[in-house]
Amino acid sequence: MAFSVQGGQRGRSKYRRAPMSEINVTPMVDVMLVLLIVFMVAAPLLTVGVPVDLPKTQAAPLSEDKEPLTITIKSTGQIFLQETEVEADALVPRLEAIAQNGYEQRIFVRADSSIDYGRVMDVMGRINAAGYSKVGLVTDSVQQAPAAKAPAR
Repeated sequence: MAFSVQGGQRGRSKYRRAPMSEINVTPMVDVMLVLLIVFMVAAPLLTVGVPVDLPKTQAAPLSEDKEPLTITIKSTGQIFLQETEVEADALVPRLEAIAQNGYEQRIFVRADSSIDYGRVMDVMGRINAAGYSKVGLVTDSVQQAPAAKAPAR
């Protein structure tokens, strides 16, 4: 008489592996490194496209949820709406068209630090004429060292 080694368990092995309850960290680290590299490459591209030398200030940065509407004035006097160059006379109709599409957020003005103050005020007046009352001026932040304490007497 021949007996089966398997017994009543057809096709199953006698020894089972216990389920693994530990997290496999290696794939998670690989994913995190890939994300780090992606964000390091993409972060410099998130700034507004027209390069200007902004004035320095100690004000804290504002946080915005939506992409802001930005008007840039270069040192040569050129005006840019986002990254598109716009003539000063065409700025008001363009802003009015944007307002008709439902944009009611704050407009940010970026002006080169060497530009004439009158030119900045002219652009801000045109923004106001287009119906926008919320205007913010963009500057670079400066980290100031804490003031030295006076010696105690």
